[in-house]
Formats: sequence, structure tokens, C-alpha cells
Amino acid sequence: MTSGNNSLPVEVQKLIIAFSSLPGIGPKTAQRLSYFVLSQNKEETLKLSEALTEVKENLSFCNTCCFITNDKNSDNCGYCYEKDSSQICVVENVIDAITIEMSGIHNGSFHVLHGAISPINGIGPEKLKIEELMKRLNKGETKEIILATNPTLEGEATGMYLNKIISENYTNIKLTRLARGLASGTDLEYSDFNTLSNAFQNRTSIDEIN
Repeated sequence: MTSGNNSLPVEVQKLIIAFSSLPGIGPKTAQRLSYFVLSQNKEETLKLSEALTEVKENLSFCNTCCFITNDKNSDNCGYCYEKDSSQICVVENVIDAITIEMSGIHNGSFHVLHGAISPINGIGPEKLKIEELMKRLNKGETKEIILATNPTLEGEATGMYLNKIISENYTNIKLTRLARGLASGTDLEYSDFNTLSNAFQNRTSIDEIN
């Protein structure tokens, strides 16, 4: 917060701080968003407030696939229940799952890790939804795991870790990795359809990579 913001009403300062906490939102953008909210009429502002409240009150994450669900009392959300559980695409976050789903290139199910291994940020395997993935594999329904973590240092480290524990404990499951068409350091959500489609169609067995 710059010293110039100290002259603003406390409510505005709190709003700027709240927007600044969002991923990819810097101080300047947070200020612009705050001023935009102030410029809107009360009805529009209430719509935003209600939408945020409804998301937190009505949605959670599935206990099985860790994707978004509005059924808080079920271990299998409608999303993972309807999908082919013999093929699981493992992604870092919900946005990546939605990106792949909307492309129509994957007909199996997903598993959302909710992050990637990053020692520098204090994120180890225990903070990801890996235990939930292991529980799914224990059911014996899965034939292939597609590692679709992002082509970043953190994504690669996560993929290597998953490859190790899955290959050691589930020798009957095929492990594949997306082809190298994805730009290094770029998140899946920014990939175009052709790039993503080629990466899936030309995915390689981990054994072949090693």
C-alpha cells in the first residue's frame, strides 16, 4: 500500500487490499477494480457480492476427484461419476481441468491436485491432493494416468514425484506425459486448442521418456 492510499477511506483501502490478494492482481489493477466497483450502482455491486457469497456457501471440492461440486455430502460428484475412471488426467488446478474439458480432447476423468510441489514456497507433496488420488487408484479401476501438470519447474517436479510413487505401487497402471509441444514455463490454460490437442494425441509413455 502506497502512502498516497492512506488518505482514502478505510473501506476503499480494505477493498484494494482484498483485490491485491488475488492471483495476478497488482496494486494498480487492484485500485482500478476498486474504483470500478465504486462507480457501479448498488444493484450491480450487490450482484457481485451475492455471487461471491453463493460460491462459498454452495460449492466445495469433490472428495474423490477434487473438482468443483455443489454436492457437499457425496464422495462422488456428478462430474467424476459420469466420467470414465479407467483413464485419469492429473492436473494442477481446476482451471486446467476446465481448459482440457472444454477442448473436448479428453473423455476420461480428472484429478485436481490443487497446486504443485514447490519447496521454495513451502509446498510439499503432503499439501497436494495426492492421498485422494492414491485412494482412487486403490479401487483398481484405473488403467492409465495422464500427467498433465504444467511445463514449469514446479509442474515437472510434481510429475516426477507422481511417476515415482505410482510406478512403484501400481505396476499395472500405464503412466503417460503430455507431448513436449507445450511451451516451457507456460500454464495449460494459455495453450490453444491445436497445441493442447497435439500434446494429448502424442503423449508419451513415461517408460519411453526415461
